[in-house]
Amino acid sequence: MAKKATSARTSRATKKRSVRRVRGANSDALSRVDALARNMWWTWNTSARRLMESLDPALYRACGNNPIKTIQHLHPTRRDVLLDDADFASRVREVEDELKSYLGAKTWFQRSTTAAQKRLRVAYFCMEYGIQESLPLYAGGLGILAGDHLKSSSDLGIPLVAIGILWRKGYYRQEVKPDGGVRVLYPESHWDELPFEDLNITIDVPIGRKTVKAKLWKLDVGRVPLYLLDCDLPENSKSDRLLTHHLYGGGEPEYRVRQEMLLGVGGLLALDALGIEPTVCHLNEGHAAFAGLERMRRLTDAGHTLDEAVDAVRASSVFTTHTPVPEGNDRFDPALTMRYIKPITDEIGLSRDEALAFGREDISDKKEPFCMTVLALKLAEHCNGVAKLHGETARKMWVKTYDAKSPKKVPIGHVTNGVHPETWLSDDARLFYDKHLKPDWVGAGPDDDWWKKASKIPADEMWGLRNRLRRKLIAFMRERMRDQIVYHEGNEAELTELFDVLDENALTIGFARRFALYKRAPLIFSDRKRLAKLFNNPDRPVQLIFAGKAHPLDAAGHDFVRRVYEMTQHKDFRGRIWLLQNYDMEIGRMLTQGCDVWLNNPVRPMEASGTSGMKCPLNGGLNCSILDGWWPEGYNRKNGWAIGDGEEFSSRAKQDKFDAQKIYEVLEDEVVQEFYERNRAGVPTKWVKRMANAMMTNCCEFSSHRMIRDYVNGYYLPAHSGG
Repeated sequence: MAKKATSARTSRATKKRSVRRVRGANSDALSRVDALARNMWWTWNTSARRLMESLDPALYRACGNNPIKTIQHLHPTRRDVLLDDADFASRVREVEDELKSYLGAKTWFQRSTTAAQKRLRVAYFCMEYGIQESLPLYAGGLGILAGDHLKSSSDLGIPLVAIGILWRKGYYRQEVKPDGGVRVLYPESHWDELPFEDLNITIDVPIGRKTVKAKLWKLDVGRVPLYLLDCDLPENSKSDRLLTHHLYGGGEPEYRVRQEMLLGVGGLLALDALGIEPTVCHLNEGHAAFAGLERMRRLTDAGHTLDEAVDAVRASSVFTTHTPVPEGNDRFDPALTMRYIKPITDEIGLSRDEALAFGREDISDKKEPFCMTVLALKLAEHCNGVAKLHGETARKMWVKTYDAKSPKKVPIGHVTNGVHPETWLSDDARLFYDKHLKPDWVGAGPDDDWWKKASKIPADEMWGLRNRLRRKLIAFMRERMRDQIVYHEGNEAELTELFDVLDENALTIGFARRFALYKRAPLIFSDRKRLAKLFNNPDRPVQLIFAGKAHPLDAAGHDFVRRVYEMTQHKDFRGRIWLLQNYDMEIGRMLTQGCDVWLNNPVRPMEASGTSGMKCPLNGGLNCSILDGWWPEGYNRKNGWAIGDGEEFSSRAKQDKFDAQKIYEVLEDEVVQEFYERNRAGVPTKWVKRMANAMMTNCCEFSSHRMIRDYVNGYYLPAHSGG
């Protein structure tokens, strides 16, 4: 007995010493995870993302998928478990090695450019950036596109730095009230829980006759640094501190002008403070267009003539316009504009009329508002829309700006948008790809197309992927909808519906985007009886999931939300129509991954691009869309469906009636039938062929890697040479 007791004590002592050794070796494991979380590369790397979630999955979700916040709120017991876990320490080392390997890989840009081209330095300006849902830097599609632009620039090794604003409250949080109304909320952000690095650099930004102080922060997005300006400083006045609070918030035009001065002029001053000398300035939308005037001022101060300054700025500037809707382009009262640009234009030597002419389509019209898009077009030689059709639309819109005789003479090209595959690819699809397509993401170039082999994948396995992703979406829906119902003190019957009615096997259609009027979210409800008959067929059920936000001051857009909500409560659609509140990147990922069909019905040609639809084929989803934005380029009659043939009516009422009719026809005659026509093994073979065709034709061609290649070859390098 004595020997056994001694042996037991020895064993316990050995175990304790072992635990102490492991804990000593792992004592910095959490700080190393924190360091990994400060490079947003983790958001598109499976191993890194799994590591972040493994800290505490429930807490990670409660913290809005924010790993830094998760670490800070870990329970002491869980913290001790992680520090005592040798496997956890091993996973941390593996992810660190993956990041090191990624950063050290030879990139496409390094492999494919000359010594002179390698001296390219792009400064990319944008008002918003959608990097990940926990960062309050984005509102919608423009920001998501900008985030994907940075990620692919990192993957391809493009020498690019990004400039933006550190939004203290970001865009708004949307709550849909029990009556369908929208409650707009602005939550506070806690900066110690976010991955922004304080550079301890403060700059003085002239905004009109005042000088506003702005602090610089940095966010690493793989190889690409994103620099952000922050005016919420004690040295500033209250009104100046508010400049970096609300993204697209506030109803006063003056607030917007001052923000755009901060981004354009302040962005250039930030680059000066950082010692960065770009050879190309890329303005993503017109919000930063004042940068062009500031660059002119610097050149004239250095002794160049006005014409020389204009030519130099134009030659080295790239401008991307995203807005085919006239009211979507910022326009300001001439007197308000002069209040803020006069100090700059006086130094350049411009009269009032000469200065305002840079922002006017008709320079003879002294009352015409000053347009930021016009300013950007006039000060950039390299201009583009974001799809082939959008390029055509832009050329028609801006004929007067160029005093052109026809749209063909307007020098605006196009680079069709793309999406970053690794960001929008589900974990299930990644495993599926590893088995069937063998991708090699690190060091890949824009022409590496693993999707071309999709037709060789067995139909049952392709269908198995689609079923898994739909089930995963329905599980997510039940969790999110339960939270919405409980939050608004809903009844038990509503909670029961989540499990009794939400159907893992039903054809699931998604509609998620900004609730702008031209996107026509409620269009599908034009003939309720016909739709109810289609959706409620017990043998072929259909369910439709909506999500989306309107601009906080867009009453008509909020009314669209209310009308969709009312349909979720209508007796004919209970359990068939759903509305998720507070549309964000996570909801966007889950819907584009899990929905069988992505519905898009804008008024043609008002959709600039519509990148959300590009994400679905990555995960085996299909598009059903008006031939607008990117879809005229992507659709081949075998990889999805078109709503109509591109018909355009002068009457909006006629257009709505015609397009609604076409939606019903394509759903009734093709979509629903193909989904439910199964072979003996239960596989819808026609449907699966469309899935494979969509992967083969859409995924590589509409990736942000291809998009960046087009910018580099068609815009950045020519601007670099010209500058």
